[in-house]
Amino acid sequence: MIQTKQQRFTESINEAIGQRAHEDTPQLFSYTEKIAGVDQISPIAVFQNTQSFKGSRIFWTSPEDEVTLIGLGSVYSFNGTEDTNSNRFKQVHSNWKKMLNSIYVDNPYKHPGTGPVFMGGFSFNPEESSQLWRNYSNTQMTLPEYLITIDKNEAFLTYHVWLDKELDIEDSSCAFVKMLETIKRETKHAHNPLAIMNQQAINADEWKRTVKKATGTIENNVMEKVVLARELRVSFNRNIPVSYVLENLLEQQKQSYIFAIESEDDCFIGATPERLVKVENRHLLSTCLAGTSPRGKTLKEDERLGKQLLDDDKNRMEHAFVVDMIKQAVEACSVKVQVPESPVLYKLRNLQHLYTPVQGVLKEGHSILEVVRRLHPTPAMGGVPRDKALTFIQQEENLSRGWYSAPIGWMDAMDNGEFAVAIRSGLIQGDEASLFAGCGIVRDSDAEKEFQETEIKFLPMLMALGGLQ
Repeated sequence: MIQTKQQRFTESINEAIGQRAHEDTPQLFSYTEKIAGVDQISPIAVFQNTQSFKGSRIFWTSPEDEVTLIGLGSVYSFNGTEDTNSNRFKQVHSNWKKMLNSIYVDNPYKHPGTGPVFMGGFSFNPEESSQLWRNYSNTQMTLPEYLITIDKNEAFLTYHVWLDKELDIEDSSCAFVKMLETIKRETKHAHNPLAIMNQQAINADEWKRTVKKATGTIENNVMEKVVLARELRVSFNRNIPVSYVLENLLEQQKQSYIFAIESEDDCFIGATPERLVKVENRHLLSTCLAGTSPRGKTLKEDERLGKQLLDDDKNRMEHAFVVDMIKQAVEACSVKVQVPESPVLYKLRNLQHLYTPVQGVLKEGHSILEVVRRLHPTPAMGGVPRDKALTFIQQEENLSRGWYSAPIGWMDAMDNGEFAVAIRSGLIQGDEASLFAGCGIVRDSDAEKEFQETEIKFLPMLMALGGLQ
């Protein structure tokens, strides 16, 4: 079987070379092969067995349709550092389409998330820079050298390589086959539990004062809502193994998007429940997740807390802000838009949220990145009105958000894709991690209660890091 796949790969790459218009101009070659025995593939084992790509790996799992994408290495990337929020999405889309026009693609399966796939993310504010996020550009999308796609009972391997004078076809064929073997290789691993050595809430008192200032600004009718985030810096007894945290997140946060995006020595990782937008075969889905309550320790308490959340004026108002904005953004790019009249509860392990889906059909000529551009940042991450809330955040929030609360995800050559909002997340740096959490501030917000809400929102990452049992 391996020999057959190697033969097909060699025939395909030779055909691609034969069709090159200009021999002196390098061209990208994209080759996708279906992998038999999907039940033998462990995403965590794949991630662990590809340590040679450490610093350039991307892990993505969506909760509902059980799609996992693992990107290894990079053959093409788009990094922006000085783009405006509007221009960077347009520039990524333009560069992506330009690259696709010149790439040779052998992908007979046409399965979403296979073939050429651009993976990565964006910062919350493209004009911000900080030492904490030094290894992440404001825009960072990459075409991986290898892409493993696992979708329920099917799995695929996509390989990208430049066709140029330096290419050795036999070496490329052997590398492809070796990766096929690596994907199915088991890994026996036993991680010793991490121990927290120090935990510091960065500028906690100052954050509470900022909340009070925000409520005063809202009372003066300058804005209706603003989202304020804060940082928890945690140090451990040894370097934090990314695969260990991923494994915990997959086990503990089954209803969330699990992601890890490495960049040099750092890794941005998390379990976010918040989808920004998904497009598959032109069908669009965006979701509003705003309004938060803890889970109860008993069924009765959980039902009581859920009902309180559904009946709470502050949370319902916060949720309505987000629904209205998402609906407007989706209507600008879609037809047949559908929005339920009232939210329902979306229950996670530690938290429950108010949830409303927004669906539509993407208009011809529009892309997923245009929807991302219109949505980011939603009122759940920025505020209302957007411009005034963002100005307040920029002037008053003593935090470098970096990629926290920003769009992360992927898009393929067939105009499918999915982006989530990077909350419930942390930036791993050796034996330390910065965790991030935020909450929506409205007129009647109480600083201490909002602080406690952020404490609850730190729990998923603290548990995954092994800091809580």
